[in-house]
Amino acid sequence: MLWNDEELGEWMKNKKISRKGEIYMRNIEKTKKMIINALLLGIGAILHQVTPALGLPMQPDFALIMLFIIMMINKNNYKTCLISGMITGIFTAMTTKFPGGQLPNMIDKLVTVNLMFILIMIINKMKLIKNISDNKKKVIESLIIFPIGTLVSGLTFLLSASILVGLPAGFTSLFVVVVIPAIAINSVVGFFLFRIIKSSMKAISLKEN
Repeated sequence: MLWNDEELGEWMKNKKISRKGEIYMRNIEKTKKMIINALLLGIGAILHQVTPALGLPMQPDFALIMLFIIMMINKNNYKTCLISGMITGIFTAMTTKFPGGQLPNMIDKLVTVNLMFILIMIINKMKLIKNISDNKKKVIESLIIFPIGTLVSGLTFLLSASILVGLPAGFTSLFVVVVIPAIAINSVVGFFLFRIIKSSMKAISLKEN
């Protein structure tokens, strides 16, 4: 089929308009995602500030829940995950109740965000996970990421704090009193929060990266 110059020009014009529309929609989606990420980071910072210490100068880190949700929403965007981990580390360092816990907080977030990003990639590349529905996939992902991520974060914090500033009690005691309860709390709260946020994203037709 041969097109004359007028038909070809019209086709190219429509193609250009369609391309601009796609770019516009992608930019809107990116903006929505950035707003959600910023809100989650802010909520995480507030929760970390108001959470009391558990009888010791240590506290459950609810900012981790928000960080893991951001990572699962942006699971293919390492840059966003890393920046979110750095911001969370800064926020938790500013509001920590652990004496000298500023640097350990930042170290643990950087270690955690990198290890959890790798774990999320591994989970989503497993053949068994690929063949199930998206809802079941998210359930499995959240049931793995929240407890393991909290465990990694807690261990990294305690190890780095013991080396850099010392611990106010024995390593095992702090692990039992703080880290284990935090794993249980983050697993339950994180699971339900993630489902709520996923439903909200679906309501505004926002896709994951």
